[in-house]
Amino acid sequence: MEENLTGGFAQVRASKQQESRRWNPMILGHFVEHFHNQIYGGVFDPGSHLADDRGFRLDVIEALKELRPPIVRWPGGNFVSDYHWYEAVGANRLPSYNKAWRVAEPNTFGTDEFIEWCRRLNCEPYICTNAGSGTPEEMSNWLEYCNGHLETRYANLRRKSGYERPHAVKYWGIGNESYADFQIGAKTIGEWGPYVAEAAKMMRSVDDTIVLSAAAVPDTEWTLNLLKHAGRYLDLVSIHGYWDDLEHHDEPSDYLTAVLRSHEPEKMIDGAREIIALAGLEGQIQIAFDEWNLRGWHHPRGTHEEKIRARDRNDRAETYTMADALFTASFLNSCLRNSDIVSMANVSPSINARGPLYVHGGGVVRRSTFYVLKAYNDHLKPWIGSTSVNGPTLRHAGAEIATIEALTSSDGASRNLFIVNRDPHDAILCELYFDNHRLDGDRVVTVISGLTADSFNTVEAPDMVSPRAQPLVRQGGGYYIPPHSLCVLEVPG
Repeated sequence: MEENLTGGFAQVRASKQQESRRWNPMILGHFVEHFHNQIYGGVFDPGSHLADDRGFRLDVIEALKELRPPIVRWPGGNFVSDYHWYEAVGANRLPSYNKAWRVAEPNTFGTDEFIEWCRRLNCEPYICTNAGSGTPEEMSNWLEYCNGHLETRYANLRRKSGYERPHAVKYWGIGNESYADFQIGAKTIGEWGPYVAEAAKMMRSVDDTIVLSAAAVPDTEWTLNLLKHAGRYLDLVSIHGYWDDLEHHDEPSDYLTAVLRSHEPEKMIDGAREIIALAGLEGQIQIAFDEWNLRGWHHPRGTHEEKIRARDRNDRAETYTMADALFTASFLNSCLRNSDIVSMANVSPSINARGPLYVHGGGVVRRSTFYVLKAYNDHLKPWIGSTSVNGPTLRHAGAEIATIEALTSSDGASRNLFIVNRDPHDAILCELYFDNHRLDGDRVVTVISGLTADSFNTVEAPDMVSPRAQPLVRQGGGYYIPPHSLCVLEVPG
């Protein structure tokens, strides 16, 4: 595509002043849920020619290894609010009916399978417990099953399942969106804090070395009450965000509407930060943004057949354009800028539905968001620096956002600059300054983009959006950043 080189002018300034802030790799975490074909037919597909003798899809494992997920949250999500872990361990498993998603759960993929899968990915398992139809005792028994080392009932049940050594699961969460009335076993503000406190006490009595989160929301009354009762037991508050609501109507927002929502995640982080400070727990409680994606999942109600057909629509290739890619970059930038308090984030989900990896019977497709996640995995350096941008804004339907966004990271020897140009059509001329010295000379960057802002990858055309090395066009003292793109530039020093 021939780019318009008259889209405006910006200055990007990066400084070492704040490079003492080291970000937590868990910000690049993942999430899978027993929803539609994420687990069965995605992660786990016994009988497939692409699966091993345990039923794990090897092509999925190899693709996810490209993203090097440091942690994966499981089994939900809404699913967990009616999931009983003991039904999916051992040799004698029976299907159960999951009231959250209103489907039969075969229970052939359970705790042991999940942990074994995580070990193959070389990532930490993060187990979210049932705070809906479950009990604190059930949660602590699950922890005993995974981490118990004494000759006790649930530790011995694990041994009987073939796992002599404890699974040593470090990360645990209490509940999923328990504030929401659609959730099985939803709790009131008054109920939630005491419930979490009792659950946390019982879990910590089994293993006090765990990292523990609890479902929260950037609402002062809800989360302040939670922290008042249970804050002393917690390491993290768990918040979730989806900014294109598609639950009932599968009408994904257009490119501009979507990218103009890119500042919303930081508002949620700021809100949660303020509540933690109000509770007097700064430096003690951090934020896990452990479900996030631009687009919410489509799952309207209806007959069983109607529900399943509707859920198939989450996997339509044309939904996942450069809007999703650039929102993903901006979301990660928001977490990284706030990495003093955001210590985990989990893209929701990893596989199928809205995930970066589409899995089908014959293989996998890497969606636009896959390549953004890979770029951050491959190019982020340990320290986040101070970055400021002065430039044009995008306006659409009464909303406004900066056209250019940037983030810099360093390892002491070199710095990588991540630049997002949200303009759908025009390249933006950018002067790039590092410690007040303007960058010059020819530069080659990694660019993630497509022919248009609405480009997407399919089974038949899997590389319409993909990374490529490209020299930046120069003019005067600046460089043109291509439209609807993420560019990664490495600078020595």
